[in-house]
Amino acid sequence: MPRDELPVLQAHPPGDRFGRNRSALRLPDFLKKQVGKGDAVSAVKRILRKGQLTTVCEEARCPNLAECFSHRTATFMIMGADCTRACGFCAVGTARPGPLNPDEPRNVAESAAALGLEHVVITSVNRDDLEDGGAHHIKATIEAVKELLPESAIEALTPDFCGSMRDVSVVASAPLDVYNHNVETISRLYPRVRPRARYEWSLGVLEHVSKEFPEMATKSGFMVGFGEQRDEVFKLMDDLVSVGVDIVTIGQYLRPSLKHVPVVEYLTEPAYDVYIEYGKQLGFKHVYAGPFVRSSYNASEALRAAKERPE
Repeated sequence: MPRDELPVLQAHPPGDRFGRNRSALRLPDFLKKQVGKGDAVSAVKRILRKGQLTTVCEEARCPNLAECFSHRTATFMIMGADCTRACGFCAVGTARPGPLNPDEPRNVAESAAALGLEHVVITSVNRDDLEDGGAHHIKATIEAVKELLPESAIEALTPDFCGSMRDVSVVASAPLDVYNHNVETISRLYPRVRPRARYEWSLGVLEHVSKEFPEMATKSGFMVGFGEQRDEVFKLMDDLVSVGVDIVTIGQYLRPSLKHVPVVEYLTEPAYDVYIEYGKQLGFKHVYAGPFVRSSYNASEALRAAKERPE
């Protein structure tokens, strides 16, 4: 089935030969989310600001922010609000980052405890300026959370560490339940969508964790709507299962601003069903796909589903 047979709503052509398109996009009605409860959202923000913490929910302008905050859940983004990379899809700011905050691991743990979290997701900006990419700081944060919440599941959504398996092992040796690293898109689109990353680095991270830490669940996510072909997505899923990924998440790319890579198409629910069915055939323990799915969205449910799937 060619891509034009997938159930999609075309947004606009992909732009000039550099992929640039300055036209404003209108969201389909099915991609407009209800606003969450104001008091609950404010309560979560107060806890986060007290700990001087940042969430990827806020920095990346996640469409699920209100829903998750109203349920008192959040994904902690550590090591600052500025990233050393400038990915074409991401709303997180790019600048020279400041020094790491030595109190951050404890602040994250205390905020997670205050929120009463049973599944804690910790992610970070890329810190290519640091010798270890921030691996030891991530590990310290995981350990601090585990100390205060010993019964909670912990998931780390990490950078690629520029392909350094030594740094990957530092994080994976922490008391983790899920090691998550996103490939984000198909290999062909990396130069435009992730120009400072390498598809091979991401696959290498996931394969290393799967082989060296087999007791740990591995997870990866990617976006659709950049103009990828159906068979290219199938190839990406083939690659992920071949390196041992257990859980895969697939969601619609939403353009943060006109400076970012344009949306080529909006996929409808039946299109995701095609990828879910293919993922089941490949043998993933869980495939979570839909317009609003993000890598850390409903993370505890994804882990539970993967554990419940019969071998």
